[in-house]
Formats: sequence, structure tokens, C-alpha cells
Amino acid sequence: MIALKKIACHSWQLLRTISGDDAYERYLEHWHTHHANAGDQPLERKAFFKAEQNRKWNGVRRCC
Repeated sequence: MIALKKIACHSWQLLRTISGDDAYERYLEHWHTHHANAGDQPLERKAFFKAEQNRKWNGVRRCC
């Protein structure tokens, strides 16, 4: 029963990673590891989502 629960939990985390649902948590992890000493604060969830949407959809995204 414990092994099944472990597999389900791991599968859920894998699905969240593949779908990008855990992007904010990964951002916070990266920020605390690499940028916390700069004295700034990490983006809030809404600001992070807006910045990601702008990064993904603004600008030319084609070869020609």
C-alpha cells in the first residue's frame, strides 16, 4: 500500500512537471538558490505567470 502511494505521488509530480504546473515552485527554488543574496524579492505568483505568458507569446516565433 505504501509503495502504491509512493508511485502515485511520484506520478503526480511528474505530470505537474511535464505540464508546467509546478513552474512557479521551480522558479522559487531557483531564485532562492541563485538570487536570494541580491537583496530583492522573488516575483509573486501572479507577476510570475504574467511574465511567463509575455515571454512565451510576445515576439516573433517563426523562422522566416
